[in-house]
Amino acid sequence: MTWTILVLVLAIALYLFGGMLIKGNGKKPAAGAMMAQQVIRVVAVILMAGCVCRLWTPYYLTSVNPAIVQEMVAGMQEQQNAEKNKAIRHFVRNNINELIGDAPIWGNKDAKNTIFLFSDYSCPYCRRVHAELARVMADRDDVRVVLKNFSIHGPLSDAPAKAVVAAKLQGHDKAAALDKMLMAKEYYTQADLKDQSKIAEKVHANVMKLAKEAGLDTKRLEADMKGAEVAREMANVRDIASRFDINGTPYLIIGEQAYPGAIPYAQIIQALN
Repeated sequence: MTWTILVLVLAIALYLFGGMLIKGNGKKPAAGAMMAQQVIRVVAVILMAGCVCRLWTPYYLTSVNPAIVQEMVAGMQEQQNAEKNKAIRHFVRNNINELIGDAPIWGNKDAKNTIFLFSDYSCPYCRRVHAELARVMADRDDVRVVLKNFSIHGPLSDAPAKAVVAAKLQGHDKAAALDKMLMAKEYYTQADLKDQSKIAEKVHANVMKLAKEAGLDTKRLEADMKGAEVAREMANVRDIASRFDINGTPYLIIGEQAYPGAIPYAQIIQALN
């Protein structure tokens, strides 16, 4: 802004006094001198116009008509979403098995309609969309949900994410039961958060209690949580999230379209149709 004002002052001075820099011979200026004076004036006018536009445009966009900025941002977001969805469509069509990976599947694993759910068990919005998906699954038997457990919040997320993936090794139904329980119940308290050095240990213990309630063999579960299949799936989730710039949860891919955020039942049904 400061440089723009300085250039504007210089341009005005050049317009007013620039002709003095060109001196003609005698009383009547030579043709070359007159042309040089005109060139200086034209350059000064161009500089003044550019500076005025540079000073006026931000003021106009932010104070006079800020709606244009909002429209521009919305347009950019739509374009970015369109490009991302194009990439997702291509990836889903050609790499669906890679996208599924070693993930647990909720519902009929051979269903023709697939919803990929990137979620975190410590995310309240994930609980909301989980409830909406439960309604969808109750109404539709042609849908499966592939659970991509995205561990975003460190020790609050790691144990439940790994536990549900490991539970799949005891059956997809076991994984679904544990998933449902983790989404329905609190697996850590505010008291647990007071000692951050032990939060991972406390969350793990609480998850194991819920796993036992869900009918899982907890000794096997703990062993499987440290196994290669769980590590592979957690890496798969991180890789796909990085590929599509997924940095928050919940995030759904329904068919070949991405839906960030806790979308409602009606929108999920519309996307499936």
